[in-house]
Amino acid sequence: MTLSPINRRRLENFRNNKRGYWSLWVFLGLFVFSLGAELIANDRPLLIRYKGELHYPLWQTYPETHFGGDFATEAEYKDPYLQQLIVEEGDGWILWPPVRYSYDTINYQLKVPAPSPPSAENWLGTDDQGRDVLARVIYGFRISILFALVLTGASSVIGVVAGAVQGYYGGKVDLFFQRFIEIWSGLPVLFLLIILASIVEPSFWWLLGIMLLFSWMQLVDVVRAEFLRGRNLEYVRAARALGLSNRLIMFRHILPNAMVATLTFMPFIFNGSVVTLTALDFLGFGLPPGSPSLGELVAQGKANLHAPWLGLSAFIVLSLMLTLLIFIGEAVRDAFDPRKVQP
Repeated sequence: MTLSPINRRRLENFRNNKRGYWSLWVFLGLFVFSLGAELIANDRPLLIRYKGELHYPLWQTYPETHFGGDFATEAEYKDPYLQQLIVEEGDGWILWPPVRYSYDTINYQLKVPAPSPPSAENWLGTDDQGRDVLARVIYGFRISILFALVLTGASSVIGVVAGAVQGYYGGKVDLFFQRFIEIWSGLPVLFLLIILASIVEPSFWWLLGIMLLFSWMQLVDVVRAEFLRGRNLEYVRAARALGLSNRLIMFRHILPNAMVATLTFMPFIFNGSVVTLTALDFLGFGLPPGSPSLGELVAQGKANLHAPWLGLSAFIVLSLMLTLLIFIGEAVRDAFDPRKVQP
């Protein structure tokens, strides 16, 4: 696909911002790394060879009796007795992921009470329930990014459409929408979440839907201002004179110009989504209990000041994530700066 001269200049400006450019690659690397969390941190082996046959515990459940054990329940692969049956009697081997714990796996073999400090078994220690901190950080990072991606994308679509309708039609439509947004934005979001959390058990999609009800307003003012400015320009008047429909004029002719400001704000909206989810989890009104959450890890660090590895792990991950996002947002803002993209 051939880029236009102005888009090539924008891409070049983004690349010239070395801090933002490399932050993007680091962030993408961490995100792709977290997408394979099951292959990195899991209490199930990646691959088992038993009596000449390969087995895939990640994708298929095997009873203990399948490996010569005594029980018909699901195999407990960390049991030394089962490992002996596979390796010695079955003449096989076990391929483990780098971290032999999932986000909800409890280490019952701790030598000190939980939360235990970092060790060769648990690289970042365990939390107050004996769960591996590194595994929870990897899974929590993935959930935070996916939540922010979906929330940012959905709220941006709704906000752009709402702002476009307001700015293009103006008049009573604009007046009505502005009064509605003023009332809607004044609602206490946190109190509503507290009330709803006592009625409905929170989940990823439930929390996403509630946050979407209020987060779409962040881009409305920016898009509205661009459409108010653009609807009276000469090329828009010419399009009306040629008989083009309002929808075609809005989304083919005016929207591309409005998207410059929209794309500039989106990394910062993404950042705010991550912070919002972390804050809700910290307060106990976010994801269901037991879910891998950075906010819940922050809360554990606050409740266990004698275990500094909990707070430090959450602080370092959140600081790194938000710093990278801010640097990327600054690079995008500079790339779309009209003073830098003029031919």
